[in-house]
Amino acid sequence: QVQLVESGGGLVQAGGSLRLSCVASGRTFGGYVMAWFRQAPGEERKFVAGIRWISRYTDYLESVKGRFTISRDNAKSTVYLQMNGLKPEDTAVYYCAAVSRASIPNGPENYAYWGQGTQVTVSS
Repeated sequence: QVQLVESGGGLVQAGGSLRLSCVASGRTFGGYVMAWFRQAPGEERKFVAGIRWISRYTDYLESVKGRFTISRDNAKSTVYLQMNGLKPEDTAVYYCAAVSRASIPNGPENYAYWGQGTQVTVSS
């Protein structure tokens, strides 16, 4: 049983930084894509960043490029999302997701496993 557990959310002022962590367990993730999504109130869940576990190839939502960095630590089975230069519009619940795929899909319907989410609030 795959489990994804996020942590690291919180309240931060605009321009600040946060690092989200997602600990993955239940199997080896060599052939998996790991991703971060976010969902603001009244909005659809949106792809933020993804990484292929083996190749470390990454993909990002256009509006976070240059500010957010996704990475993974194989030894700790953990995926990170380093968020710098945070803006009020980044406020949302952030979810970790996983799927066994060769490419990085950006639709939430493509992902098989989800964490419980962690709240990120950016004040102006």
